Amino acid sequence: MERKIKLIWDFRGPAASKTAQHHEIHLKEYITSEKLALDITGCQDLNDLHSLAYMIVTNSEMKTVRDALKPHRGQLYEG
Repeated sequence: MERKIKLIWDFRGPAASKTAQHHEIHLKEYITSEKLALDITGCQDLNDLHSLAYMIVTNSEMKTVRDALKPHRGQLYEG
């Protein structure tokens, strides 16, 4: 079983939640256009001024996606 990586984009400020939701739309479009192995995305509000959008990719796809989309950070995905 290949490792899964969670790529994360952070958004801050009063519009952070809406921006993260909008960014997730573009992540889904990228997954479809590039025919990635996984179709897992999401948004999370950490507080009123900090939200994030994320996508899960396989370890073998991580470098390509990372270089194309420039996430702010990443972590192993356990799910």
